Amino acid sequence: MPRKIHIDLGSRSYNIFIKNNILAEASSYLTNLGLGKKCAVITNEVVKQWYLKPLINNLTENGFEVSSIILPDGEKTKSITYLETLYHEMLKSHFDRNSFVVALGGGVVGDLAGFAASSYMRGIPFVQIPTTLLSQVDSSVGGKTGINLKEGKNLVGAFYQPKIVLIDPLVLKTLEIRQLKAGFAEVIKYAVIHGKTFFDYLVNNLYDILALEEKSLSHIIAVSCEIKAYVVEQDERESGLRAILNFGHTVGHAIEALTDYDSFVHGEAISVGMAAACRLAEQKTGFSKKDTARVKNLIIKSGLPVDIPEQLSADKIIEYMKHDKKVKDGKIRFILPDKIGNARIVNNVTEDDMKRAISLCRS
Repeated sequence: MPRKIHIDLGSRSYNIFIKNNILAEASSYLTNLGLGKKCAVITNEVVKQWYLKPLINNLTENGFEVSSIILPDGEKTKSITYLETLYHEMLKSHFDRNSFVVALGGGVVGDLAGFAASSYMRGIPFVQIPTTLLSQVDSSVGGKTGINLKEGKNLVGAFYQPKIVLIDPLVLKTLEIRQLKAGFAEVIKYAVIHGKTFFDYLVNNLYDILALEEKSLSHIIAVSCEIKAYVVEQDERESGLRAILNFGHTVGHAIEALTDYDSFVHGEAISVGMAAACRLAEQKTGFSKKDTARVKNLIIKSGLPVDIPEQLSADKIIEYMKHDKKVKDGKIRFILPDKIGNARIVNNVTEDDMKRAISLCRS
């Protein structure tokens, strides 16, 4: 039986199902959702090699009419250029309001496909089938969709919930190790902001998790989704509590953008951002140096970075952060822990505070 997690959002409620080999039986979960019979499976060149054919076979064998749209791999695909490509491809296939989109891939595919679905003909349904750890525990859940602009990450998008999320932990066995570790950064994030017991579990079971031991892997995916489901139910559109999910992302997004999305994958940048946020928390929330060391140690043992590159000046990082979506009334809001397992929004961070924290994150 699959593990089921329900996200209660009234008329926008949906379920997350976690089960080995769920990809091969996807149609059985979609049939009763009233999605229509015509769908576009949006994926990328890497995922296509492994999972597109079995998914299409399962859908077509059960009465769905399927078109596929293949995108290049990488963060730069999450752009207005490829968003327009999706619109044109769906129009060529005569998609209407009774059609739906399936996002088969990682966070880039999910964000881009979801935004296309939210805006094509003013909104058609979409389904998330995430194939990376990062997308399984984070980006596929909660309805954030969007694209990047040259000025910053995720500056254009919409809150648009999927109709269902289907998670197959076994697909992670074909994921390159760098991407697996990058996804684990988001798991660490959940443990720091909302789960002391979960943090201890990660420390004690790290080897099994990174070795893709099935029980441990399914557990961390499920707990991460449960934490995110709880937060999203309280604050769907990020007017308050949901902002805690941005722990590590303020500095992390700056690092990604300032290195032109080439040097760091998302989770690596977030790892550095979490280390910087812990240093900042020492100044602003009383987060202990001991807890900073515990967080950094888990990040490092996971094979992830904690240092800000020397070539990125504090001034450049701060200037980028001033354009971040989390800026409110001209102030950069940070999500900072006060202890492992609890975090909060902090608005009184000065540039001197930021520079001090950044200087402590140099190798």
